[in-house]
Parts: sequence; structure tokens; C-alpha cells
Amino acid sequence: MMLASPLLAAIPGLRHGFFTREGGVSCGIYDSLNGGIGSRDDAASVAENRGRMAAALGVGSDRFLTAYQVHSPDTAVADAPWDHAGRPRADAIVTRTPNLAIGITTADCGPVLFADPAAQVIGAAHAGWKGALTGVLESTIDAMERLGAARGRIVAAIGPLIRQKSYEVGAEFVDRFTAADATHAAFFAPAARDGHAMFDLAGFIRARLERAGVLMIDDLGDDTYSDPRFFSYRRSVHRQEPDYGRHVHAIVLGDD
Repeated sequence: MMLASPLLAAIPGLRHGFFTREGGVSCGIYDSLNGGIGSRDDAASVAENRGRMAAALGVGSDRFLTAYQVHSPDTAVADAPWDHAGRPRADAIVTRTPNLAIGITTADCGPVLFADPAAQVIGAAHAGWKGALTGVLESTIDAMERLGAARGRIVAAIGPLIRQKSYEVGAEFVDRFTAADATHAAFFAPAARDGHAMFDLAGFIRARLERAGVLMIDDLGDDTYSDPRFFSYRRSVHRQEPDYGRHVHAIVLGDD
């Protein structure tokens, strides 16, 4: 049902999970643990799935929080539950409140979970290419520091995402990155098709974290596109499916 980061799992009192698509009640293309409120799946099934994920992390459904993601660099601070209608428009959440699970949804983009064990501050970031390029990881770290964390103590874990072997992009995509910083060319490899390249999103995320001063980094290494345990937006497009499921990846501080 969920995968774990060895680095985060070693922290006492911390619970987290990178959820797969297994263990839910959804059917068809959403089979089975679809947590996407924005998908066209049956709303009751999504609610049941999210309830199961919340239970796996030891919290009630009302304390299993995600944001309204907009591929931005913006970070929200959670200190109490919010309902789905009132969730903030942001692509990362941080908190120091115990028993409040904070999560992000993905279906190829990069989920990154953060923890400063000493300060008891955690974070979750949705790092697609746009958010990673425009600073969502740095924004998350800055917000954690405002809650008392120190970037030199932060542990970060990169979860399942589309890997370089599956992530073909066009020349305009490469140009956008190299225009921002010429050194970004290192994250692109030649593709079989002329004028295309293969993008290393995980490598780019790790490099941004390291540049920001986070050096304790775990990477689970899973590829959402090629591994059927995961939902994948790009795979759904290639299969001409009408929609796709979403994962939730979340982290929570315990009382101890």
C-alpha cells in the first residue's frame, strides 16, 4: 500500500508513506487507491481511499491534509485541519503540529517529504518540473526554517516519479531550463528522436536540494511511468485514457 524512506523511517515519532495505487476501492483506470479529489473518479471512492491512507498514518480523515496544487513555488503552513473546499492554493505544506498529516498529490511529478527531527518540523512538496524550476523546494525549506527548522538538519526523501528513461521532452523544454541556468543542461540526455531529450527530474530535484543546503537525501528510485504500481499522467496520455488516478504522499509528527 505504501513505500517508506529508510532515512525518514529511522526518525523516532515520525510516520510517513509514499502510497502506491494498491489497497483502495476505486475501479477501472483508477484501480485502486486513487486519492485525487480533482479526478473524475467516484467521490465516495476517493474519500474512502483517502480515509484508508489517513488510517495507515494513524490520523483521522479530517487531519489528512492536501492543498489545491497549481504548479507554483508557494508553500502553505498548516496548524489545524482544513476542509477540501478551503484548502490553500499551494504546492507545498509545512507544519510543526503533531498528528496533522500533510501530503501532496502526484501522478509523475516529484513528491518530496522533509523532516527536521530536532525542531519537530515537517514538510511535503509537489515538485513537478515547473515547481522545481521556479523554487518550490527552496520555498518549502524557507517555510520550515520560519517554524524553527535548520536546513543543515533537514532530512529529505524523493519518492516515486517519472524517471529520465521515461521522460522525453522537446527542445523548447530544454531551452526553458538552460535559459534559467546554463548548467541545467547536465540534466538532459539525448533522446532517440531528433530535437528531443530525456529529462532527469529526480537528479534536478536532488541538485536543487543540495544547493539549498539539504544534504541528507533519500531517493526511492521508482519510475511512475514504467511501473504499474503507480499512476502516471504521461502513460495515461499515451494510452489515450480519459483520466488518471493520483497518489497522495504524506508525513505526520507523532506525540512522542
